[in-house]
Amino acid sequence: MSRPKLELVQLRKEYSDGNVVAVDDIDLAVEAGETVALLGSSGCGKSTTLNMIVGLEQPTGGDIQIDGATVVNTPAGNRNVGLVFQDYAVFTHMTVRKNLAFGLEVRGKYVLEINRAVEGVAELLGMKDKLDVGVRELGGSELQRVAIGRTLVTKPEILLLDEPLSNLEAEARLAMRRELRRLQSEIGLTIIYVTHDQVEALSLADRIAVMNAGHILQVEETSTIFARPDHTFVAGFLGSPPMNLLRGRFAIEGGAVRFRKDGFSLAMGESGDGPAPAGFYTMGVRPEALSLSGSSAPAITGRVRNVEPRGPEMVVTVETGNEALTLVAPPSDSLRAGDPVGLDIDFDSLVFFGGDSNRREEIAVAGRVY
Repeated sequence: MSRPKLELVQLRKEYSDGNVVAVDDIDLAVEAGETVALLGSSGCGKSTTLNMIVGLEQPTGGDIQIDGATVVNTPAGNRNVGLVFQDYAVFTHMTVRKNLAFGLEVRGKYVLEINRAVEGVAELLGMKDKLDVGVRELGGSELQRVAIGRTLVTKPEILLLDEPLSNLEAEARLAMRRELRRLQSEIGLTIIYVTHDQVEALSLADRIAVMNAGHILQVEETSTIFARPDHTFVAGFLGSPPMNLLRGRFAIEGGAVRFRKDGFSLAMGESGDGPAPAGFYTMGVRPEALSLSGSSAPAITGRVRNVEPRGPEMVVTVETGNEALTLVAPPSDSLRAGDPVGLDIDFDSLVFFGGDSNRREEIAVAGRVY
């Protein structure tokens, strides 16, 4: 069995004599040719992790392995790992050609080799016609392409991208996302992509590692992590709007199992002979799994608190009991704040988290396994 291209083993980074733990004993294995996104809010430890992989910071503990060999004591310049920052980091007094050639010139490569490499990368990035243009004349997405090209020309085994699109306007971000997807498919590079933008992570990565407070809470394929989060933080972080989370208890009433929280109550089905699960649980339901009901007996009743139009859809907030649920629905001009509404729910999409652990648990309720 082949080793991962990159493996982080109990990787740790402390500051202030151990009083601040930026990265807390994380494990991560990345296969060759895979794109993995480190996703999290500012200060969660994702950029620190990247800096340790490339060699700009030394770990406090743990190991970093490339092709099964440790690189912890290997200088940054000898790891064959490329890093692209969010601020482009190009030489503004040079042409595109000179920027692309810089890394190879520093390495003392021959002129013919440099020219071939620069021409090849420029072709790949669609910038052959800009090679002799000064970078001051370029737009934001072109500058980012130059920054990526300057790294690609050195043929790194692993490409690290630290918030590479955050300084771009929306249209340029979309264009660069398409460009990065194309590059990944054509080159087959192993890419670690750091971002706080979940849309970027979901659209670019094969897998997503969600970080919070120095921990990796879940690593999973993009389609799975959205629908089946393993932690309440992941559930509340992913999605726009995020998953509805309600912490309550199960109870049997009139032969039916109900999930209750304050004034909120949801019938889960007939109880049968078994007891209801004991203790507190957090129920998670995606806004997309709720819908406005036309039935006379909806699963949930409430009143509209807010309607937020979003072009081809609208986000509706509904008060039910003492809780507020958000759902995504087709646009409507007839729905107003204060209107009574019923909601249907896709029970197959529900997930439950342990009340103390905040971790997803598989539980059986009313003959159904969640």
